[in-house]
Amino acid sequence: MQTSESFRLSALLSFSGGLQDAYTYNVRERVFANAQTGNVVLMSQNFMQGNYMQGFQYMCPLLSFALGIFVAERIENRYKNAEKLHWRQIIIIIEMIALFAVGFLPAKLNMIANMIVSFSCAMQVQTFRKVHGFGYASTMCIGNLRSGTESFSQYMRTKDKAMLFKSLHFFGIILVFAIGAGFGGVISASLGIKTIWISGGLLLAVFLMMLKGRC
Repeated sequence: MQTSESFRLSALLSFSGGLQDAYTYNVRERVFANAQTGNVVLMSQNFMQGNYMQGFQYMCPLLSFALGIFVAERIENRYKNAEKLHWRQIIIIIEMIALFAVGFLPAKLNMIANMIVSFSCAMQVQTFRKVHGFGYASTMCIGNLRSGTESFSQYMRTKDKAMLFKSLHFFGIILVFAIGAGFGGVISASLGIKTIWISGGLLLAVFLMMLKGRC
């Protein structure tokens, strides 16, 4: 199994993902970094109400998220066979630099900060898509909740322990994401805009784990 698919690494990414969502919501004018469905709802609502600048505030992270997916796919295609540095490590390095920079942006640049965090989240969710071979998302919960509940239902019906094992992975990732979000919400009250550096530190730990094992 690749290191990038281990539960320990996936848990670090999910904790970081939850923290990032709490950060942009609590510190950067209540915009979601990961939950783009929420941004679409708020964007549409504000546009319909004639609050065009407010709607634009939610549209920008949405577009930035799409760009992050695009860039991550291009990096994978170009560096998939690179020998010195794995393409996933390249993504992590870009994420760390981006999140470190966000910690320096003042409140008047909240829109840019949210765009950068959304871009980083998108690169992460595109790059790390499996935990123990099961498809999952490290920066959002709805897909994991569906997969975990489906697997648990199958276990209840068939008593297949493999399904229980699978469901526990999804529920575990959701739990870690929730803890990361809660921690991010609490700690942001004291650290403010610099809270995002914690996510950068977590990504550094992920990078070091990948150096020691197969990517």
